[in-house]
This record gives sequence, C-alpha cells and structure tokens, in this order.
Amino acid sequence: MSNHLIHETSPYLLQHAENPVDWYPWNEEALQRAKEENKPIFLSIGYSACHWCHVMAHESFEDPEIAALLNQSFISIKVDREERPDLDSIYMSAVVAMTGQGGWPMSVFLTPEGKPFYGGTYFPPARRYDMPSFRDVLISIIRSWSEAPGEITPVAEKLARYLQESARWDHSELPTVRADTLQLALQELEASYDWQNGGWGGAPKFPAPMTLEFLLQMAHKGDRKAPGMAEHALRSMGRGGMYDVIGGGFHRYSTDSAWRIPHFEKMLYDNAQLALVYLHAYQVTGDAFFRRICEQTLDFMRRELLQPDGGFSSGLDADSEGEEGKFYTWTFAELQKAIDSPEDFAWLREVYEIQPNGNFTGKILLRQRQSLSETAQRLNLSVEAFEAKLDGFLARLFTIRAQRVRPFLDDKVLTFWNALAIQAFAEAGKALDRADYLQIAQNTANFIISNLHVGENLLRSWRNGEARNIAFLEDHAGLILALLALYQADFSPYWYQTALRIGAEMKDGFIDSAGGFFDTHRGQGGLLIRPKDVQDNATPSGNALAALALTLLAVFSEEDDWDVPSQRLLGALQDRMANYPNAFAFWLQVLNFELGPEQQVALVWPDGQPSPRSFLSLMRHTYAPLSIQAASPVPLPDGSPALLAGRDCQNHLPTVYLCDNSICKLPITEFETFRSGWVGRPVEENPTKPN
Repeated sequence: MSNHLIHETSPYLLQHAENPVDWYPWNEEALQRAKEENKPIFLSIGYSACHWCHVMAHESFEDPEIAALLNQSFISIKVDREERPDLDSIYMSAVVAMTGQGGWPMSVFLTPEGKPFYGGTYFPPARRYDMPSFRDVLISIIRSWSEAPGEITPVAEKLARYLQESARWDHSELPTVRADTLQLALQELEASYDWQNGGWGGAPKFPAPMTLEFLLQMAHKGDRKAPGMAEHALRSMGRGGMYDVIGGGFHRYSTDSAWRIPHFEKMLYDNAQLALVYLHAYQVTGDAFFRRICEQTLDFMRRELLQPDGGFSSGLDADSEGEEGKFYTWTFAELQKAIDSPEDFAWLREVYEIQPNGNFTGKILLRQRQSLSETAQRLNLSVEAFEAKLDGFLARLFTIRAQRVRPFLDDKVLTFWNALAIQAFAEAGKALDRADYLQIAQNTANFIISNLHVGENLLRSWRNGEARNIAFLEDHAGLILALLALYQADFSPYWYQTALRIGAEMKDGFIDSAGGFFDTHRGQGGLLIRPKDVQDNATPSGNALAALALTLLAVFSEEDDWDVPSQRLLGALQDRMANYPNAFAFWLQVLNFELGPEQQVALVWPDGQPSPRSFLSLMRHTYAPLSIQAASPVPLPDGSPALLAGRDCQNHLPTVYLCDNSICKLPITEFETFRSGWVGRPVEENPTKPN
C-alpha cells in the first residue's frame, strides 16, 4: 500500500511512496501525531539524484523488518532537500555538530518538538566502515527512548540552544568596508591553489564557479595572478571526465583530485553557474575553447533539462539500470565498434585517453590527452579543421549513447535554480549574439512569473501544473538578479519592474532588524529556528544574493535605501571573506562591486529611429562586471528605470550618459568617445591559445 507521500509532487518523495515505511511529508499532521503518541521522529533528507540515497532506500527503506521497526516506534518523515532547503540547513547543522561531517542521505532523530538528539548520514544494513547498522541504530534509540528518556532530553536541549545561538546575528552597526579584503582573499586562494590538477582541495573536488567568477573579476581589474588560476582551473575541468565531452554539461563533482572520475549527477544549478563562468572566461581571454564549453553546456541544458512550457528540470540521476555512470561510460570494444574505421579509431585515441583496460572500473570516460589546440598542431591540422572532424566522431557517439536507458530526470522546477539558468542564457544570448539563447531566458522568466508568482507570494517549486512551498530568500534574490540580467539583455522595462516588485516582497518577508535577511519567509512556521546562513555552498548564500540584488536595485532606481540591510552584513563578514574565500566567494563579488569603480551607462536614442548598433554592440559583447546598463528610445516607455530619467538625445542623435561611481560625464554622441570611456574590453577571439 502507498504511504502518505503518494499525494506529493516531488519526484524524490514519490520514489518512496510505495516503501513499506509509513512515510509522511514534513507537515502539521506528522508533527502533531508525534506529540500525541510521544514518539521520536525519524527525519530522512535527500534528493532524487543522490546515489547513496538510492542505496539506503533499497537496503533499508524497502526492507519489511526495518519498516516494521520504524512504523511501530517512530513517526517517519521524508524531505526533499531541494524543495525544503530550510529544513536541510537546520538539521545538517545539527548533524555536523554531532558527527563533524554531513552529507546525504541525512538521517536525524528528533523529539516530537523537532529537537535533534542523534544523527548521521548513510547507515548500512550491516555494520561496516566503522558505522553501526541502521537496524542497530533504531533498536538503540527505541531502548533509550523508553528506558532512559532523561538522557535524551539534555542532548536535545543543548543542540537546540546551539542551533538557536548559531542562527543569531547582530550586525546593527555598519563596519567600514576595507579594500584590502580582496587582496587578502586572493593571497589565500593563490596559496591553496592546486597547480598540478587545477582548483582547490583534494578528493572529492568541487568546481567552485563562484570563486572562479571572483578571479575573473579581479583579472578585469588588472590583477596579474588571478587570470592564471581561473584559466588553468577552467581548462583542467573542461578536458573531460567531470565534463561530458560527448553531450556537454558537467557532472556534480570529481571523486579524484584531477577531475577524471565524476560523481555522475548532472544538476541544473552547477551547469548554469559553470556555463556563465566559461562565458566570462571567453570574454576575458578570447579563447574559443571557453566559448565551446559554454555553448555545449547551455545546449545540454536546453536539450535535456528544458521543459516544453519553459521551466528547467532540476537534474539527472547518477544511476541508470541500477549502476552509477552506466549511461556515460564505454568499453573499449564499444568504442571500436562505434568508430568502425581502424584509422579513425586510432585518430580518436590521439585525442582521448582510450586504453583497453579503461580508466573507470574497467570502462572508459573520455578525457583529452592534451589541449585540443596542441593535439591539432601535433596532427598537423588547423584548429577549425580538427574540431570539425572531432565533432563528427562525437556526434556519432552521442547518437549511439542516446539509445541507452537514460538516467532518471527530476522534473520539478525550482525557482532559484531556474533563475540561475535565466541569467546564464540571458548573458550568453547578449554576449554571443544568440537570439535563441535570449528567447529561452525570456520564456523561462515568463514561466516562473506566471506559474510560481501567485498574488504577492513567490513559491519554491512546480511540477505537473502545481506550485508548492513558500519561496526562500535565495529564490527571491536569485530571481531579482536574473530579471536584471534579462533587462540588460533586451532592455524591456517589464523585467525591471518585476524585479522591483520581487525586491519589495523580499524586504517585507525576510528582513532582519539586526541586519541582513532570514532565509525563510516570516510566514513559514513549524521550524525549530529561523535560519540565517551567510556561507556559500554549491550555490551562493541567500544573503549574498540579496546583498547584490539590492545594491543593483538601488542603482537602477536611484533609491539608496534598497541596499542598507545588506550593507551591515557585508562589512561584518570581511574577515571571513579574507580567511575563507572559497566559502564566501559570492560575498567577495558583492564587496568588489561595492568598492568599484562602478560605471552606470544610460543610452537613449530618438523613438522611431533604428537602435544604435555600434553602441549596443560594445555594451553587449564586452565583459564589464562593474557596469550597470540601461537603454531605451525616448520618450521613455512606462516603467523604465530611474537611471534613464531625464536623459535627452543631444542633437537628435543616440546619446550615452556615463557615470563613474555616480559622478557623471558630459553626454556622449561620438562612438569613439564612448569606447574610450567604457570599462569593458572587446573580445578578440584567439583560438590558438592552449586549451
């Protein structure tokens, strides 16, 4: 029989709807039942693409004996961390405090009041890896709950106090923003950089797109060491293994330190952020390899994650046919058969590491032996001719691979992750003259606004026509940034006005009088604490996103009170940014923008005349992370940003108003004068650079 998850929309929860465990979603009914029956809560948190979540489900949650223990002595609650990041954050902090580490699946035992007293991650069906079996854990807790409840209560109370104190931030003062924080962070990143393999840290190694964005911004400011680290890391990741050279897109992380063997999930949030940073790397360097990776990643997102209505699905599972990575790997014989000419197969082996014994459990993941340009030179081909031949072979492998059983698709649409996709497609559409990318960004933004912004409430997730869950701070702030990126791509006032509306709702629903914002809406009940996380994880923290969103709204609207709430946190977090830059990389980008020099650009032209292509082309095609751009024919349409107000066309000509840190120059009608004062640098494509 189905359990209480059968009416949920989350694919992860629905995967457990037929378990013999009497699962509940996190709701008032489950919490009230725990209180009435005085039973502990077993809280299991995971997500649909999580390999070890599947393993524990098969080993334990499908086991009738385990289910009987849970059903008799516990109230069991299953949570999709992607739908409820607030619960994930609260109880992950508790697990880390108890065990020193966290991860998924997360297994936490709570009092009926929701206070944690024991927890961990994956528990095996039998004792191994120095871990107790899940059955032994359950029996031990059942015994303690019935025979020694006095030992549980102090632990639960102590942990609850710890969580409450950790979530309490008082930044009522405005510490001075220091310019040296950026340089101190750069020094820390350089000292810990892995020049052998690229990136930071050992295995498992994560891609760190926010850190790479910060380095590119510092490169734009003229720092000499930042671009070397960023380019080296991006080239290392793009060679294959963690990057899917056949179908495009990145897996979630590398299980080794050299990006060779991935953990095979493909997540929307990773690919949106990485596509954007590869785009910016192309703009900074002119290296066509970075553009290639950007476009292949966006094309993967469009092909495999974009839904017909306009929303993006959340991600692809690591497993297919019960085996991790089976969809993406090859045997030596399979590759030989696919590339049936011995000469062509030998040619492909010159490009990729293809050995009979494989490089991943006897199978093969394609990874470049050298950079593509170096290989082209060694094979005595131009880069263009080499890539054309290579793409023909990769297309053949893609066609064969497409006939395999595909990994499971988690097709729920999450507001924040879709916001990241909107920004990536909007900026790529603008910078690469890809009208198709811009259209995707526009369609997705319209989908989110139409389906997940109900009245004055933004919602978190959508699936099969139903939107659920009050949105979080990251949803609001991320959507504001996406809409402002889209405005600066097509200059439609509708996106700007919608961003203003979401911004007002964010301030009303999340603001903390002590500074910054809570992660959860003031109307979100049933939580042990109201979390307020400031550290970046795989995505930027909600507070960092909000800080940048409000700063941009202040510039566009010329209303200074927008960014005051975020200023308090920005100053207070500077020591953490300097000492732990990988954990506060988006904050470093916010600080960089605050320090400037920021340039506001307002372009107007007479209504009825063609838009000034040369002016717009310079604005669209250059990397200018410290610029704010607004453009419109005059008279201005309703809803235009205040940044354009009062701007007239000089002598009936297209006119640019440049302001550096709110200090404005004389109106400009000559293109060369505009170019000389513009903060961006045009891309000069150089396909011969090593990649």
